[in-house]
Amino acid sequence: MQSDEWKAVAASGDEKTWKLLEKAVLAGVVEQRRARRWGIFFKSLGFLYVFGALFLFSPWASLDRAAALKSHTALIDVRGVIADEERASADNIVGSLRAAFKDKNTRAVVLRINSPGGSPVQSGYIYDEIRRLRGEHPDIKLYAVITDLGASGAYYIASAADAIYADKASLVGSIGVTASGFGFVEAMQKLGVERRTYTSGEHKTFLDPFVPQKEEETRFWGTVLDTTHKQFIASVKQGRGERLKDREHPELFSGLVWSGEQALELGLIDGLGSAGYVAREVVGEKNLVDFTEKESPIDRFAKKLGAGVAEQVSLWMGWRAPALH
Repeated sequence: MQSDEWKAVAASGDEKTWKLLEKAVLAGVVEQRRARRWGIFFKSLGFLYVFGALFLFSPWASLDRAAALKSHTALIDVRGVIADEERASADNIVGSLRAAFKDKNTRAVVLRINSPGGSPVQSGYIYDEIRRLRGEHPDIKLYAVITDLGASGAYYIASAADAIYADKASLVGSIGVTASGFGFVEAMQKLGVERRTYTSGEHKTFLDPFVPQKEEETRFWGTVLDTTHKQFIASVKQGRGERLKDREHPELFSGLVWSGEQALELGLIDGLGSAGYVAREVVGEKNLVDFTEKESPIDRFAKKLGAGVAEQVSLWMGWRAPALH
């Protein structure tokens, strides 16, 4: 009898133990499910955040949609050096210009410039496209507004506009061309370093900073710069026309810069004012919509990773293309 009682107690204990184990296992499963649900939630939230950021900073999400649906003055920024793969590249500016002129609600376009200039090729592309678009859309005026600086290739672009405005203290002009590099010939001689170059062309190394300059090559390079300078002058005269007060001014195309107030006297600009002033007082439409092409975060990240080492080396070696200055 006693033995049977102990067996009953043991059986009862086993049943409690199994129930406790069952509860523990079920609790663990519930906790895992809860953790998985929270994990999915936070992952989803992270993806939404990333895609939301990409949307907000993407070029096609940069416009103020509500403002763009109404009559507006289109605004495009030309900021920084005008060069390929820069913010102020011809591809970016031309794309923005086409979008602005194509928009049915655009009353006028304001090109807001703050740039020291850059590539004559990139500047020429933008200049030609401005004139083409003005011809296609004669009812839409394009105004250039120079803020801090509108020099060299930046002024080249501005001269294609219907009118140019600037602040009285803006720096305007610098109609010239420059190309620069370094010479290390004497330094190499002092260090006892010998330069060995093998070429199949007589003048293939004429810009090599480790090779002595030749008089005939220097003269040749001067003709290239002079030709580019004449192209620049011709474009400015074509764009500004009779508004240039003294087309034969001895220093007008010398590479000097003037304040906005001085530039107005010379006929390099047409008036003093900001982008807001032009939109409000000249165009008569103060609603400004930014059509400037924005770089996405992915593009910025990729550009940092893919920094052009070869390009930097070429610049250091003296291989630099002519620049408007």
